[in-house]
Amino acid sequence: MNKIMTKLNLRAAALVGFSMGGGEVARYLGKYGSDRVSKAVFMSAIPPFLLKTSDNPEGIDGSVFDGMKKAIKADRPAFLSEFFSNFYNVDNLGGTKISDEVVRLSWNVGSSASPKGTLDCVSAWLVDFREELKRINIPVLIMHGDADRILPLASTGKRTAEFVKGSRLLVIDGAPHGMNWTHAEEINRELLAFLNERK
Repeated sequence: MNKIMTKLNLRAAALVGFSMGGGEVARYLGKYGSDRVSKAVFMSAIPPFLLKTSDNPEGIDGSVFDGMKKAIKADRPAFLSEFFSNFYNVDNLGGTKISDEVVRLSWNVGSSASPKGTLDCVSAWLVDFREELKRINIPVLIMHGDADRILPLASTGKRTAEFVKGSRLLVIDGAPHGMNWTHAEEINRELLAFLNERK
């Protein structure tokens, strides 16, 4: 990301990271600072640190990720079907906020990805971004659904707000991980309002 920001000589940019993209935002700001960035948004994002450890008791037990890897190795298409069902909370929102066709499209994209990449993706979820988050010194909006089954609010969004000084946590009622589709109107309204705010 820094190469792009530098090559294009971007200034006062806003970085918006969804899911794993939130880790990219945290890593960029933690490593390169905010000289080129005026605001940041973490949307259904993975920081601060998903894995449960002795110094991170709020995280998720490692056996969950081991089980995901095992499921991917055994039957990746079946794993993706269950994953996207939970990504959009299809049992609750299917037919109203998400169509079968959108879920199928997501599955098609996911199934066309590299099998190794899909497997390695799970390990990438376990990166610790806590120190990077502490270094952020620009306005930050954290948007997270309270029904997120992929990256639960209590382990991610709420804790990110604790690490980023002065950040604002916006909890989207009933929203799943893929809230940028199911709750697009609300998400876009809040995102634009934040981006248009003056410091």
